[in-house]
Amino acid sequence: MACLLEAPLRISVLSEVTATSRHYVDRLFDPDPQKVLQGVIDMKNAVIGNNKQKANLIVLGAVPRLLYLLQQSSSSLELRTECAVVLGSLAMGTENNIKSLVDCHIIPALLQGLLCPDLIFIEACLRCLRTVFISPVTPVQLLYTDPTVIPHLMSLLSRSQRTQEYITQIFSHCCKTPEHQTVLFNHGAIQNIAPLLISPSYKVRMQALKCFSVLAYENTQVSMTLVNVLVDGELLSQVFVRMMQRDQPIEMQLTAAKCLTYMCRAGAIRTDDSCIVLKTLPCLVRMCSKEHLLEERVEGAETLAYLMEPDVELQRIASTTDHLVAMLADYFKYPSSVSAITDIKRLDHDLKHAHELRQAAFKLYASLGSNDEDIRKKITETENMMDRIVSGLSESSIKVRLAAVRCLHSLSRSVQQLRTSFHDHAVWKPLMKLLQNAPDEVLVMASSTLCNLLLEFSPSKEPILESGVIELLCSLTQSDSPALRVNGIWALMNMAFQADQKVKVEIVRCLGTEQLFRLLSDPDTNVLMKTLGLLRNLLSTRPHIDQIMSSHGKQIMQAVTLILEAEHSIEVKEQTLCILANIADGNTAKELIMTNDDMLQKIKYYMGHSNVKLQLAATFCISNLIWNEEDGSQERQDKLREMGFVDILHKLTQASDPNLSDRAKTAMQQYLA
Repeated sequence: MACLLEAPLRISVLSEVTATSRHYVDRLFDPDPQKVLQGVIDMKNAVIGNNKQKANLIVLGAVPRLLYLLQQSSSSLELRTECAVVLGSLAMGTENNIKSLVDCHIIPALLQGLLCPDLIFIEACLRCLRTVFISPVTPVQLLYTDPTVIPHLMSLLSRSQRTQEYITQIFSHCCKTPEHQTVLFNHGAIQNIAPLLISPSYKVRMQALKCFSVLAYENTQVSMTLVNVLVDGELLSQVFVRMMQRDQPIEMQLTAAKCLTYMCRAGAIRTDDSCIVLKTLPCLVRMCSKEHLLEERVEGAETLAYLMEPDVELQRIASTTDHLVAMLADYFKYPSSVSAITDIKRLDHDLKHAHELRQAAFKLYASLGSNDEDIRKKITETENMMDRIVSGLSESSIKVRLAAVRCLHSLSRSVQQLRTSFHDHAVWKPLMKLLQNAPDEVLVMASSTLCNLLLEFSPSKEPILESGVIELLCSLTQSDSPALRVNGIWALMNMAFQADQKVKVEIVRCLGTEQLFRLLSDPDTNVLMKTLGLLRNLLSTRPHIDQIMSSHGKQIMQAVTLILEAEHSIEVKEQTLCILANIADGNTAKELIMTNDDMLQKIKYYMGHSNVKLQLAATFCISNLIWNEEDGSQERQDKLREMGFVDILHKLTQASDPNLSDRAKTAMQQYLA
């Protein structure tokens, strides 16, 4: 029987809640303005901290009425202000609340409200706008729709500390793209916000600082301007350095370090500047220690990884600062069973976000180990490091998988690690699994790593070959992404280097001549260069050259002709002439050149080219064609003499480049022997 009673009870409670909520909404329509004002004030008190009440009022249509009252010039200023306050309170609820408010066009209504001269009303509108814009569900583009909004917000910065805090917070949340940075920059964001860094209000200083971090990120124009800005007679970079001091709140230290990091990466501050080496880097390393909160450790590690990514000297300094490499190992043990977290809510939050620590640690290890062999060794010798990377490759979080594969890629640049740790832990297995089904950004990183594992000195090369990787790589060469096409062909090029005939035949069969020639006319130069590299590796050792040229010679010669005739870089043409030199080294393959007078004329042209690299490669071709100890060499020598090649060789023996003159002399000796 009890079960039967439960449902009606719930319905009556719900109707009771809805009835009280409806009472609030009904009062907004009272003809007496005083009663409407009192109704709005009562509504304000009812919704504070009560998400259920907020949701009910939104469902019952309170928002359009509040916005109507807010926009009516006949409404008293007090009523309009109270409406803005209630709307701000409703926005403090759930993401669904924000969506409902945005759908009711709250943003244009509040922006319009900012044209009113009354400061209290302006602050109420800005507070509500701030709450709406900091939500991830609000489209930030709405701030930029009307071109008069940004300059008006800039003009309101001087009105009060509250307008400064709310407007800078809106800017820092709505600056998401280079276009947004440009709009803010062009409307004087730097001049208007810089003085706020020495505001007596901590909140204003903090929001101004956050503004500069989003404005400077990957933006050379902003960063170069910031370097020369003075705040109360002091250089901005020095203001940031002061904000990184240990006696400042952690949030401020971190954000100031981000500003200097972004300015450095954008080329406005040198990497060996003392404010980077002695202040920013140590501050970020400090943020990685275990006494900091999880999000501080994540942000510290990720910012540090970004700061030193392109600079080997900073990587070396960081690797010896405060035992950073060992400190990062703690990121994988968090939260430990003996965790010092007594706050249950905090523990619950950290357990949900522990993967972010692992992601940050992998990113920082990747950055630390991207150049220096000793640092890589230090990383792989850190407790269970390779096991951690291997398990990271199969984590459920895509971001962790990407960071783990980035770390693996960084370490795979080491010959030593490829021969030891990578082999001992069979990292190729989880890597191959990752390649089967992953988003493009993971595929790019995983296939780059695979390229390194397929180098000839890597012990992983054999087992990878046996796992049927060729088909996978050939499919990558058909990707729409140039980076994936490059990696697919690069891995095949590494695989074909000094490979058995069987492997080469399988590559050609699987790739197919049609796809090979499509890649030779790829618009991306990197793809073209790697395809030429693959062809060069396939056409090495005489039996292989002769076999491939006997089945595909006509198409290969056609492709070589097209490249030599087209507008290509010196590097592309040099690589193409080297392929021709390999063909000229075949026993039967060389006849494809000797019977092609057009091709011989091209070689002749490149022997007289102004670029030494091209002259060398072309001379190499001729040298291989006239080599004495081979069948038919006399006939070939005679034909080439008639075509004027001996005269050119004679001239090249006098070349100023020693390699070129030596190569020409070696070729001439074939005629004298």
